[in-house]
Amino acid sequence: MRRGVSAGWSVVGTFHSGAVAVPGVPARRLDVTDRAAVRALVAEVRPDAVVGTPYRYRDWAVTADGAAYVAVAAAEAGARLVHVSSDALHAGRPVPYADDEPPTPVHAYGAAKAAAETAVRAVDPGAALVRTSLIVGEGSKQIQLCRDALAGRATLFTDELRCPIDVTDLADAVLELVASSYAGLLNVAGPDAVSRAELGLLVAERYGLDAAGLTTTTSAETGLVRPLDVRLDSTRAAGLLRTRLRGVREVLVG
Repeated sequence: MRRGVSAGWSVVGTFHSGAVAVPGVPARRLDVTDRAAVRALVAEVRPDAVVGTPYRYRDWAVTADGAAYVAVAAAEAGARLVHVSSDALHAGRPVPYADDEPPTPVHAYGAAKAAAETAVRAVDPGAALVRTSLIVGEGSKQIQLCRDALAGRATLFTDELRCPIDVTDLADAVLELVASSYAGLLNVAGPDAVSRAELGLLVAERYGLDAAGLTTTTSAETGLVRPLDVRLDSTRAAGLLRTRLRGVREVLVG
């Protein structure tokens, strides 16, 4: 929303709880699992474009059904749709994932994100679907998780590789896609593949925290079924977009 306003766009934001005040952006409360409410709001606002981000980790209705309802409402309004998806729909493997590879989810959240993509593509073949990775930036959930692990309040995996992206780079990329005619899947992630534990060390360096307290584990130790090596190949996005997708080392350490 902030990047859209700074680009001179008229932006309307939605929230379910805990609205963040953004100057110049009216915020509207919306439950994306309420299909009628989604359609009513989009019909009222009549946007030229919709950026869809329905997400709640353990909630299929929000993540999957909500994405479908947003897509239907956007299509009815004739609005351009950019849907934000996730690398979590892949199982993990030693080779990076290309843009168009089919989902291979291994847990419920990944399955919900895969279902969301299926619905969006069925409703609007012209939509852009952005597959991204861990989102980092001031106040982000991923940064806070790392800070908690450094303080012994959380645990980071040493065997989960991701390609983190700065929140402003992702936002700028999404806005570029809003103004484009790109249709289909697109990986939009940073070029650096790091483990969650390595991300914790970068956060420690960035904020001058003691890395000795970092608490780590492996998926085998926890017994959890989670995607492990999930690297997104964002070569196509790098060639398509003006926005430079910076690596997490550059973003956090410079």
